[in-house]
Amino acid sequence: MADTEWEARVKGLLKAELKRYSVSYAQLVDKLAAIGVVDSEPNIRNKLSRGKFTAVFLLQCLEAIGASSLRLRD
Repeated sequence: MADTEWEARVKGLLKAELKRYSVSYAQLVDKLAAIGVVDSEPNIRNKLSRGKFTAVFLLQCLEAIGASSLRLRD
């Protein structure tokens, strides 16, 4: 797979988890702040739009929304 395909996949995974937990970008900002991660809604929106973010950011988001696992395939 090309990098762009990996980026699309990870973007889809995070967006699916946000949807599964019914968390908006604005709510994600608050949830991240609660675990000590400061970020803005436009910045988060841009990260997810591009699909370019670190594994650290992915784990921070999953922790913030209360996800205990991540499903990689259907």
